Amino acid sequence: MDSAFWLEKWRINQIGFHEGVPNTLLTAHFSELGVKAGARIFVPLCGKTRDLSWFLSKGFHVVGIELSRMAVEQFFREENLSPTITRNGALERFEAENITLFCGDIFDLEQAVLGHVDAVYDRAALIALPPEMRKRYATHVISITQTAPQFLITLDYDQSLYSGPPFAVADDEVHALYDAAYPSLIPMERVEAAGGIKGRGPAWETAWRMQH
Repeated sequence: MDSAFWLEKWRINQIGFHEGVPNTLLTAHFSELGVKAGARIFVPLCGKTRDLSWFLSKGFHVVGIELSRMAVEQFFREENLSPTITRNGALERFEAENITLFCGDIFDLEQAVLGHVDAVYDRAALIALPPEMRKRYATHVISITQTAPQFLITLDYDQSLYSGPPFAVADDEVHALYDAAYPSLIPMERVEAAGGIKGRGPAWETAWRMQH
């Protein structure tokens, strides 16, 4: 799986991973992370998620990164925002009031460019990546955010029923990826995903609070 895979998904509008409303686990539990309004929230592989708008409506500052320029442009257009566009090395930077979205490969995003963040929100990033990429991704995000607290949503199902993405990420893998950085790693709620995994079997979403 490479960048061309995701760019093609956006090009043909095959974006079943896009939720048209803010995620219910986010709205129910984000306050438990203890992050106050005005904090800067990092959203990796953000697409044009409505969760970005939810954060803005609650008084947070948002910084995201997304591979697809089409997704970034659609977000600003749908929000009636006119971003200032500049270049940061391999990345493009789209900025409007209280929000910055980088366009490019997350592995090209460095801590000095990202700047300080108070928390990470990962709903569709970890589960979008195949197993061989998840360790590199988790390590990179921990590094560039300087181990900022994370609110993670995982999806778990019988991987033999569907090849992914989204991929199944079991609880033991979450602990393997994050325990060393986050001594406090707590599952807050587990819910059955509506429609299961593409109608092929049941699936469960879990919201995790990760702090050190």
